[in-house]
Amino acid sequence: MNESHLIQRIAQKDEAAFKELVEAYQHMVFNAVLHIVQDFQEAEDVAQEVFIQVYQSAAGFRGDAKLSTWLYRIAVSKALEWQRKRKAKKRVGMLKGFLGIGNHTEELPTTFYHPGVLMEQKENAALLHKAIQQLPDNQKTAFILVKAENLSYEEAAAVLQTSVAGIEGLLHRAKQNLRNILKQHYQ
Repeated sequence: MNESHLIQRIAQKDEAAFKELVEAYQHMVFNAVLHIVQDFQEAEDVAQEVFIQVYQSAAGFRGDAKLSTWLYRIAVSKALEWQRKRKAKKRVGMLKGFLGIGNHTEELPTTFYHPGVLMEQKENAALLHKAIQQLPDNQKTAFILVKAENLSYEEAAAVLQTSVAGIEGLLHRAKQNLRNILKQHYQ
């Protein structure tokens, strides 16, 4: 598949080209989003938003990065945006409950099971995913891109628009923070 030609066709609103893009990249986008939002149905919605944005902004794709890098950037951005909205909604719900305005607060999932994890590993995976969610967004994203999505440091640096050294630093701090978070759990 010629990426630049495909994007040009999508920019011209060629629905067949868009369908080809979705079929080629839907699993990659969904998995990247799922690692961040940790809710299967929400990840489907966010992934759809990613492809809608791609369809609407294809004309703006400059081609200075690989298509997959551009898609990861959009996916990570949309997933983090969803997560911030969700946290804000939860805070507003808690405030309303405190003030007696409402009686329902939306709860974030307490456990998350990724579909690719074996049954006997689910408890450890849920603990790790919960710990990852406590990382700052830039560390969490770098960790997910490299460790879960298996991107190279160079690819992750392109997605996050930073240097390879920047990715190395983010991963180092993420690993330290994860050790501290998990150490607290096991003490």
